[in-house]
Amino acid sequence: MSNPKVLTLMGPTASGKTALALELAEKHNCEIISVDSALVYKEMNVGTAKASKEELARAPHRLIDILDPIESYSAADFRRDAINEIENIIKSGKTPLLVGGTMLYFKALLEGLSPLPEAVPEVRAQIMKEAEQHGWQWIHEELKKVDPVSAERIHGNDPQRLSRAIEVFRISGKSLTELTQVKAEPLPYDFVQFAIAPTERKTLHEQIAKRFEIMLEQGFVEEVTKLKQRGDLDINLPSMRCVGYRQCWQYLDGEFDYSQMSEKVVAATRQLAKRQLTWLRSWGDLNWLESGAEGNVVKVTQHL
Repeated sequence: MSNPKVLTLMGPTASGKTALALELAEKHNCEIISVDSALVYKEMNVGTAKASKEELARAPHRLIDILDPIESYSAADFRRDAINEIENIIKSGKTPLLVGGTMLYFKALLEGLSPLPEAVPEVRAQIMKEAEQHGWQWIHEELKKVDPVSAERIHGNDPQRLSRAIEVFRISGKSLTELTQVKAEPLPYDFVQFAIAPTERKTLHEQIAKRFEIMLEQGFVEEVTKLKQRGDLDINLPSMRCVGYRQCWQYLDGEFDYSQMSEKVVAATRQLAKRQLTWLRSWGDLNWLESGAEGNVVKVTQHL
């Protein structure tokens, strides 16, 4: 017997993944699993472009609203949870449809994750001390020396990931890149993979700007204000490092004005989309779809 089919729908932010996924779920017995590192968080609805209550009533999404913003969620956590949800959907007689733009999660699911060394508090404390003395950019330069691939992928202003990459090397003597080359046993599913994006980058940029305008109208600043007022969150948490939330938090702290905040969010979102497209261009076995094209549902269902 052949393996059950599992659909994946990847793409950059604002490319139309949700609209297509909703149509597939309604018309072709699919059930959606979110593949998005921001949508896992409760209380973060507007800035993550989370599906509305009406949309969720039409087609429930799994792996959204499962964590409080103070919590962390790793690629390994996602892989475990996604496999569990895939199994449950298949048992119910439906086709799993994984939808999102967190490419690391897709990679973890499809290729597996090698076991990394446990954190060592003394090593982590030393890295933090060095960061306080020299700055995180200095840590980033140190990472370039031992793991240039990870240094290219990890931003110089991402203390959590920088610290972990350096920590892994100092504990194991091997780079994060080297350790993550180990592949897991293939999962017992036939993955049929799709990516959706507009042909013209200008179109994607316009969609990103328009979507952020809508977010502002829907109360994005008010959403971040409420999160900030909780008192237990800070700007360095993974949830608050999501695109848009960090910039809005800084605006509320008075670091720049409203207009600058808007420009910075749009620019950061464009950079995110660029990184997502870079991942996708190197991805194997992808079926490409044009954003908004009428025949997309037919193209996907032909593979079912």
